[in-house]
Amino acid sequence: MYNEQLNKITFDEQGLVPAIIQDVVTGKVLTHAYMNKESLEKTLATNETWFYSRKRQQLWHKGETSGNRQQVKEIRYDCDADALLVTVEPMGPACHTGKPTCFHHTLKENDAAEQMTPSELADLIRKRRKEAEEGSYTTYLFTEGIDKILKKVGEETSEVIIGAKNNSHDEMVWEIADLTYHTLVLMELMGVSITDIQQALAERHAVKEGTKHA
Repeated sequence: MYNEQLNKITFDEQGLVPAIIQDVVTGKVLTHAYMNKESLEKTLATNETWFYSRKRQQLWHKGETSGNRQQVKEIRYDCDADALLVTVEPMGPACHTGKPTCFHHTLKENDAAEQMTPSELADLIRKRRKEAEEGSYTTYLFTEGIDKILKKVGEETSEVIIGAKNNSHDEMVWEIADLTYHTLVLMELMGVSITDIQQALAERHAVKEGTKHA
C-alpha cells in the first residue's frame, strides 16, 4: 500500500519533497523540513519523523540526540503531490532553541487579541500542578482534591444551563469558558488528555460512518 502511495509523490530535481510538520493536538505548525524517498520510507516504517539534511547531505532522525522525537499520526500530500503535511504528537520542543515551534519569530503581529487553545490551557494547568505555585487558583484546586474539583464542574455546568435559559450569548461564553477550565483540571487529575478525547471522538465518527454505509 505504502509503495503505491509513494509512487505518487513528486520529488524535486534533488530528490526531495518539502514536509510541513504540524502538532496533532494544537494544529500549530512546528517546523518545515525536507524528506527524500528513504527518509519518507523510514518515517512510514517507524512512525517517527526522519528528514534529509540539505546542509549535511544525510538523513537525520528527529529527536535522536535530544529525545524530542515526533510520533507520526498522519501523512497527507497536496493536490500536486509535491508537498507533505505530517501531523505528529511531539515528545518535546520542535526547535533546536528549545521553543515548541520553529516559527517563533514574528514578521507581522496579529491585530486580534491573543487566543489560548484548550491544549495550551491544559499545558498551563499541568505546569501549575507540577510547580504548585503559591497563590494559584489551579494549585488550590489540586490541593483540595477530587471532591472540590467535581463540585466546581457541577456548579459550572449549572451556570451554563442558566446562561442558555437566559438566552445570553455573553453569559454562555463566560460560563462555558469556566466549565472548560474546570473540566481540564479534572482531566489532568484523572490522567485524561485532550488526545484521548480526540481519539474517542474520531472512533465514534468512524463507527457512525461505517453504520451509514452498511
